[in-house]
Amino acid sequence: MKDKNNIPFFLGIAVAIGIAIGSLFDFEKDARTFFKSSSAQIKIIKLLDFIDNQYVDSVDTEEILDNVITEIVDKLDPHSVYFSKETLLANQENLLGNFEGIGVQFLMHKDSLTVTHVLAGGPSERAGILAGDRILIANQDTLTDTNRSSQEIVKILKGPANTEVDLTIYRKQTASQLQFKIVRGKVAIQSVEAAYLLNPELGYVKIDRFAMTTDDDFFRKLQFLKQKGAKNLVLDLRQNGGGFIHVATQIADAFLEKGKLIVFTENNKGKREEFFATEEGLFEDAKVYVLIDEGSASASEIVAGALQDNDRGVIVGRRSFGKGLVQQELPLGDGSAVRLTVAKYYTPTGRSIQKPYNLNAALQYAKDYQNRVLRGELLSKDSIQVVDSLKYTTPKGKTVYGGGGIIPDVFVAVDTTAYLENRYFNTLNTFSFEYADAHRKELKEMGPLAFVTQADKDESILKRFLIFAEINDNPTPQKRRLLHNYLKALIARQVFDESTFYQIYQQQDNMISKVLQLEKSSIQ
Repeated sequence: MKDKNNIPFFLGIAVAIGIAIGSLFDFEKDARTFFKSSSAQIKIIKLLDFIDNQYVDSVDTEEILDNVITEIVDKLDPHSVYFSKETLLANQENLLGNFEGIGVQFLMHKDSLTVTHVLAGGPSERAGILAGDRILIANQDTLTDTNRSSQEIVKILKGPANTEVDLTIYRKQTASQLQFKIVRGKVAIQSVEAAYLLNPELGYVKIDRFAMTTDDDFFRKLQFLKQKGAKNLVLDLRQNGGGFIHVATQIADAFLEKGKLIVFTENNKGKREEFFATEEGLFEDAKVYVLIDEGSASASEIVAGALQDNDRGVIVGRRSFGKGLVQQELPLGDGSAVRLTVAKYYTPTGRSIQKPYNLNAALQYAKDYQNRVLRGELLSKDSIQVVDSLKYTTPKGKTVYGGGGIIPDVFVAVDTTAYLENRYFNTLNTFSFEYADAHRKELKEMGPLAFVTQADKDESILKRFLIFAEINDNPTPQKRRLLHNYLKALIARQVFDESTFYQIYQQQDNMISKVLQLEKSSIQ
């Protein structure tokens, strides 16, 4: 079950804090040695025992302990984090790359819980559920005309694998009511959002995060693009907050010769672990462009840093987030866990790209982004502050810097003209859903390629939207193009998939335009 937000990115900048989990590292200290002395352990245990048995009021010592652990972990670094048993599973699902449920994305539209997408290979697809179906009842729970939140609906539909849920469905296409018995199971969460050809020889892949299954998804997409004729590749890591370090090294390995250093780590004992490229990669000899921005963190920076430091490919975009710490998830015995920073990582030239932090790290991190904006860094590469003492040189003599993110080889400013006012978003999402729902059959028959190239050339859909949204002012030509492009992309997402969405949306993407310019100039 996944409640998909239909505005995943529209250029609102979110601080993405990645999680490079050091599953390959030995955590040499047992949890029992967390306190430096046994007296500290005894003190905590005695205090909790006194509260349990002698405190005048009834209190929840579990909650108190959760709060104490959170306070302790918050004083370490910005990326160490405590998860209670209630929050751990949700945080694990995205990184594991799967969840247990029925396998649909949904939208509560008016009084109807509507299936927007049926996830490939999941229980609902096997049972015959279709996009556009309305879920009326799940077991004994009526899901129409309710005030249930998305979280409540997810709890009803999700559940352990091999458990059953009886669904009553209204199928709009045939105006019929149907019964389904679905056996819940594991459902893959796609972390490779899109893969398509920008031109006959240039492939494009967008990775949303580095989950446990991302490398397999990525290599399948690479094979698909090569079969379609791709000789070069655009790897889009914008707003990718990170994930597993070993998955990042597998991705980087696709572009590097055997024996090239990808990344190395050091723990608090000075123990160093190195990761090298292995056998011939699928795109080892191809040109590669890596897109990054201020939301590219952690594992994304490992990939970008590995290619940049090995003089491989072109890094395009804006300075990345600046996270050079590695976490390991450590269970605390009751279903909760701490994700603890256990090492630092370094790019092949030896640079740490971790930005400075102190005990007020959350505030400091927020100010870092504000300072970038105030300096004009999102508009000009010359505004990026570098430290000469953190200067490094690649094997071919290129200068690179540590100390706070990856600085791109080719800078692309934020497009200040590519914003739509908030007043458009709700109506864009509502209209795109209703239009797709009413025309799903004919649009499916058109197919994604024809939709991308031919749909709404006369702007009839756009004109209908302007009436629907009661937009009385006449949008400027630039605003009109933005509205048309985004509206068409949203409809494509409803009917087809993320790849079709990005094919349309990125027709007005400045970084993609810059890559196409670079590719054209390199051919000539």
